[in-house]
Amino acid sequence: MVEFKNIKNEQNIKETIESLFSVELSISGGWGYSLENASIIEAFRDGMPLNQLENMLISMRVNLEMNITQEKDNRYSGINANEISRQRVTSGELIYDEVNYEISAIKEDLYTKFMKEYKVGYGKESFNITEHFKKRKEATLIREVIYYFEVSKVI
Repeated sequence: MVEFKNIKNEQNIKETIESLFSVELSISGGWGYSLENASIIEAFRDGMPLNQLENMLISMRVNLEMNITQEKDNRYSGINANEISRQRVTSGELIYDEVNYEISAIKEDLYTKFMKEYKVGYGKESFNITEHFKKRKEATLIREVIYYFEVSKVI
């Protein structure tokens, strides 16, 4: 099984997200690997459900782990995070969402190849779409991760 290193808190998480993803969020703390390293959600936009913000944060974290911080030949693309389960955890006066995600991704070079193959072949009689998606599924890496969000200020 491929292992990915945890993102270190060398820079403020808010600043890292702003510089890499051009998104301004009201958060602090860490990258959510444990209760002690939880991402602290200070506030979020009206109309945005909390779980949508949490999904945005896990997507950023796994893109950092699996693509941005990797050497070129070990980068993954087509990265998706799907929530499997969640529970609300209380520690002292703090409230956390502990969310378990299934992460799927394909090595970047293969992903690029699959996308080109699909764009060129789609709609043509000679293109076997079933076989195409079978090969993509076989090339997909699946991993499960947990992310801790401190949500005391927003619930």
